[in-house]
Formats: sequence, C-alpha cells, structure tokens
Amino acid sequence: MTETDDIKFMRRCLELASKAEGLTYPNPMVGSVIVYDGKILGEGYHLRSGESHAEVNAINSVSDKTKLRLSTLYVNLEPCSHFGKTPPCADFIISNGINKVVIGTIDISEKVLGKGVEKLREAGCEVKTGIIEAECRRLNRRFLTFHEKRRPYITLKWAQSADGYLDTKRSEDHKTEPTWITGKPERVLVHKWRASEQAILVGAGTVRADNPGLNVREWKGPDPLKLILSSSGSLNIGLSVNSTNNKTMVFTHNSNAAIPGTVKVMLSEDVPSSDQICKYLYSSGIQSLFIEGGAAVLNHFISAGFWDEARIFTGKDHFREGVKAPLINGIIFSNTVFSGSSLEIYLKNGS
Repeated sequence: MTETDDIKFMRRCLELASKAEGLTYPNPMVGSVIVYDGKILGEGYHLRSGESHAEVNAINSVSDKTKLRLSTLYVNLEPCSHFGKTPPCADFIISNGINKVVIGTIDISEKVLGKGVEKLREAGCEVKTGIIEAECRRLNRRFLTFHEKRRPYITLKWAQSADGYLDTKRSEDHKTEPTWITGKPERVLVHKWRASEQAILVGAGTVRADNPGLNVREWKGPDPLKLILSSSGSLNIGLSVNSTNNKTMVFTHNSNAAIPGTVKVMLSEDVPSSDQICKYLYSSGIQSLFIEGGAAVLNHFISAGFWDEARIFTGKDHFREGVKAPLINGIIFSNTVFSGSSLEIYLKNGS
C-alpha cells in the first residue's frame, strides 16, 4: 500500500469509530477495516464496553476468510493484548492469519502501552504505526488525556454577545430564563456535544439564574453526569436537573448543606476546587468534563490551567453591560459560521 492508501483507509477507521462517540466509555473509540487487493473487504467498529472490539467486528464481517492472509488490517488505535471483558484483539488477529497491521496511534493505557504491537511482531506480523497520528489522537483525546494526565479531558463552552458579555444585566422579572445568544442549530449542536461527554459542570449562579436541565434533549444520546459547584451549597429545592436522567452531584465547602435529590461531595478550603474536582472525577473513572458556565466557574478553571479546549459562540447583538465573558489564550482549531452566530474552537497549548 502507498502512504496515500494508508491515510485513506485510516480515515475510514476514524469515520467508523466516531459513530460510537459518547457510547464506548470507559473504552476508546476504535474503527477497523480489512483491505484486500486495494479494496475494503470488511470493516467494523467498537460500539460499547463489553461488546466486541473493532478488529473482531471487522474480521468477522469478512465472508471469505481465506483472503485474510493476503489482507492488511487497519485500526486507529493499537489492538489490545490483555483479557478484559473480551479476549485480546492481538490474539484474534494472529489466529486469523493476518500478516500486516497498520495502526494509527499507540494505546498509552497501562494494560496495553505497546504490548499489542509487540505481540503482533513476535507472531511474525508486519506492523506499521503512526499513520495520521494527530487525527487518531484527536478522536480519542478524552481516553488519552485521562491516562496521560490522570484527569478528565476538559472542554469549556460559552456563548457571548458581540461585545463580549455572557449575559445581560437582568431585571427583577428576568431571573430564571436564559438570555439566548445562539439559535436553534447551535443549541442542537450543544446537545450533541453533551451526549458525547461523561460529565457536565455548572456553577450555582447559573443554576439559580437559569435552572438548567443539563441533559440531552435536542439530540439522541445519554445524559451526562450533572455536577454543580456551589461553595455555600445553597440551591433551590426544585432543581430541573433532578427531573432528568443520571444523578446530580454538588461540590461544596458547606458540610451542613442539604440538597434533596443530589449527592454531596465535600471540598477542602485549602486546595483549588478545580484541582479537587479533577482528582475526584479521575478516581471515579470519568474521562471527560464539559463546563458550560457561568463566568466564575469558567474563569476558575482557566486560571488554574485545567482546560483542554474552548468552544465559544459569538452572537451578533451588543449587550453593552452585564456579565463579562472569560478571556482565553489558545490555538484556533476551527471556525464555523451560523446564521446568528459564529463558533470558534480553541485548543490549549500542549493539549
């Protein structure tokens, strides 16, 4: 295969893998294709934890197994080499006589970390790694960050006015309804994002002002774990978050806080809340955190350096006064224009 062919088939692996975004936790997203004589003979992807992995599904999709010995298996992440909920994929590849394997990026989790490649090579397989590695890492940024940095991958999201405000200065009769900056297509996109993340976090100010549900309504997918950061623990009893799926957790400094329908997590006064939340989520196996506001929470995580990407909608209206939006320094990753706003995605340097 030429380098161009390798890239083409690896991009197909990524396309397949992305079909299960938000569904595979705690496993990564993986797609695989079997190529025979320059054409795709079989393909598959991992749908959810406990079910067959991508390589197994791809191999099983091939009707004429005699062609496997002359085929190349492509996969965006190193095949596993250990027994977990399923047997090792490396063993399955070897037992089916596949002699060439092309891998996007190495699996850096402790149970794999090159052992899959080693097992394949010891069995006589030709193994090639590092094909469009940046794209492969981008797809599994949550899984890789969790294992490399021992914390969740953190995505910040907010919408701001054309003059840089998150919200208007609210009047007495405008207390529990959000000030919409974006339109329907943007809100659908945000719900799609929510379905891809394991946890979502807002501050108590946002809860008091907007009483958000923090669930997935405009898209089909699982609701994230709902987190509220409230130093005082003083929140409304009739929280909308309590009427939606998945549990709600409140991180607070107040040991006397009693918030019906939620799980209380105590925070120490001596350590930044962002640090404690990240450590708690890592110990709970949570690989991704989506932070939707408000300004105090966003600025706290930004100042502490706990963020990996920021998704910022900018509307067309000017508020002239209100709640100022955070300022952030990062590398522009993409820019999308909607009818009523623009979306810029920034990546933190080194993420």
